[in-house]
Amino acid sequence: MAPATTSPSAPAKPALLGGLAGLDAAVSLRLHALFHPVPRLLLKALEVAGDGRIWLPVPISLLLLSASPANASGAVSPLLAGLVVGLVIDLALVGLVKVVVRRPRPAYNAKDMYVAVAADHWSFPSGHSSRAFLVAAFLAGGGFQPREALFLWAAATSASRVLLGRHYVLDVVAGAFLGVFEAWLSNLLLRFMCAQNTFLVC
Repeated sequence: MAPATTSPSAPAKPALLGGLAGLDAAVSLRLHALFHPVPRLLLKALEVAGDGRIWLPVPISLLLLSASPANASGAVSPLLAGLVVGLVIDLALVGLVKVVVRRPRPAYNAKDMYVAVAADHWSFPSGHSSRAFLVAAFLAGGGFQPREALFLWAAATSASRVLLGRHYVLDVVAGAFLGVFEAWLSNLLLRFMCAQNTFLVC
């Protein structure tokens, strides 16, 4: 994987959207500068904790292990299955919106960010934000406690994207709403699979 480079030029926007994007960029730059004293190591730790290269392989591996012959019960955790479904949905939706909207990342984004796919060059919406809020909302809906800690982690991860210069404010706000929607959709699909008496033990 190569370090992120400057994004290709994005298509022109209507005046209203351009004005909103300009205001968003100005507020984001101000926040980035205002919170510059925050230790970068802390922000990078939050970045890693919300990285899809962790959140996708680990749950999928656990799901495959639980479904393997080595698992005597043969039962698959519905919570784990639902989380994997949500993460796959998140990957697809975020990638689709990014390539459609094609909003470049902030010009002051440091060159220490690595991208896995071409869509990662684009800024809207924030995949870290959508992923963090998907995980927080889904686990909170599954009874994980304390729920406040889950959403605090999701909010901190989202804020770190602006403070690191990776994203604009509206990117992470849109990502947060998208993540909550994905959690709702995952729960809906999970209830459907349970009702169909699938391999899940619900």
